[in-house]
Amino acid sequence: MNIGILVDILMYIVMVLQMLYVFIGNIPHEILGIAFFCLLVAHIIIKRKWVKAIFKRSVNRSKLATFNNCLMILILIIALVLALSSMGVSRTIFPWFNFLPSPALHKYLATSLLTLSVIHGGMKLYRKSVNKKKAVIIIVILAILALVLGLAAVPYINRHFRTVEINYDENVNGEKTISNDKLLTVYFTRLGNTDFEEDVDAVSGASLLKADGVLMGNTELMAHMLNSISGCDIVPITLTGEKYPSSYTDTVVVASKEIKENARPEIEDIDISGYDTIILVYPLWWGTIPMPVATFLENNDFTGKTIYLLATQGSAGFGSTVEDVAALAKGANVVKGLSIYCDDIPYVRDQLEEWMKSLR
Repeated sequence: MNIGILVDILMYIVMVLQMLYVFIGNIPHEILGIAFFCLLVAHIIIKRKWVKAIFKRSVNRSKLATFNNCLMILILIIALVLALSSMGVSRTIFPWFNFLPSPALHKYLATSLLTLSVIHGGMKLYRKSVNKKKAVIIIVILAILALVLGLAAVPYINRHFRTVEINYDENVNGEKTISNDKLLTVYFTRLGNTDFEEDVDAVSGASLLKADGVLMGNTELMAHMLNSISGCDIVPITLTGEKYPSSYTDTVVVASKEIKENARPEIEDIDISGYDTIILVYPLWWGTIPMPVATFLENNDFTGKTIYLLATQGSAGFGSTVEDVAALAKGANVVKGLSIYCDDIPYVRDQLEEWMKSLR
């Protein structure tokens, strides 16, 4: 086996491992990212004659060669953008370069790179194959599998089988730097609003985590951070009627139905009369607020109050929640706060502290 083939094989192995970040953790993921780009540089050096030939008129201009050349150029462009996005979402190795609000773009680029690399590698099979149709079918199947892995399989595993465990004191507690007696944090989480099965502790990745072995909701954890930072009162939005099903997938289905029907699930009363400012912490469900949050907003008088939005999400942004909250909380001044990617929630205390300081 020559060095070029070895480098190619290692690149594919590293790319697949990178896609399975759910299992390897963030630090190994970032280290493997550096390893991949080192291998990519080695690959380019080994293939430098071919790279130069792409831009020469003497290069083979058959349709197959042209397709492969264009494919390789596209792969190199995506790889370069992926390198920037890797640094843009880095939490460990390049935290100073972190400029992307969520890793969604990074994940799409990684999936695109893996898929195109599979096609590029498959071109060697196509050229050597006697049965061209069979070779094409194999390449298409492998490319589809790469797409499914990045766009469906990994997100599904991340939401249903990933267990998040943290040390409560290390992630939540710290110096109280802000004081505001007129500040209330209201949050909605699945915990306390879901009929969980007895084995829920074994699977806590879907909007849940374990702090010192105790199950907590992601938004609940953020509310505790806000309390630690400012001493603000915190209160959950709690259903009084039928709760959500234990299965995350079933909850997604129920949430979709509630949104379509513009439902208003019954919740416990929350008194906001003594507060000037409300921080509303909620997960993004189908691009908007969960319907119990809508009930809370309609049940209270927000005239003259300010509502800061803290959204947690698995994609990016606030969806339509800014407009939706403003329409429901009559008389309130609704302000975008932070949109936090779900994987980053256990580590956002410092970010929340800086954000709260900016409000003064």
